[in-house]
Amino acid sequence: MSDETPGTIGMTGWRTPVILAVIGVVLGFVVSQWFYLGLPRLPWTAIPTAVVLAVVEMFAAYHVRRRVRRLPGTVPIEPLAAARLLALAKASIAAAALLGGAFTGLALGLLDRVQADAPRLDALVAGGSTLACVVLLVAGFLLERACRVPDQR
Repeated sequence: MSDETPGTIGMTGWRTPVILAVIGVVLGFVVSQWFYLGLPRLPWTAIPTAVVLAVVEMFAAYHVRRRVRRLPGTVPIEPLAAARLLALAKASIAAAALLGGAFTGLALGLLDRVQADAPRLDALVAGGSTLACVVLLVAGFLLERACRVPDQR
């Protein structure tokens, strides 16, 4: 049984991102082994996109945390705005785990082909994208934690 009251949203545990990451690794590895030759090159733009989103979420987490805790010099956050940011955080956690796993599986699957230029570059892009997804995952967890209302005891 959960200790949460009805109508509350719980924090994302470690199981969901791990399961999504494992699914992503398997899918990425399968794609790298069976479908790689028919795919276009991996876009390097996934790296800055995930990093920029992570920076924005970390910035939001800092300010949301201050507003939720009603620190001096802040205006309390609207409940709907906090709910939207929480939805963004949860979506970022799920997407970063799944995509990070997929990029990891792709990079692992391409390790035996790194002698050729195209697979080597794709493996590097996949590795960089994995790291960017890890940063986004951490930012998602920080934003989710920032939306948490402190105990009123």
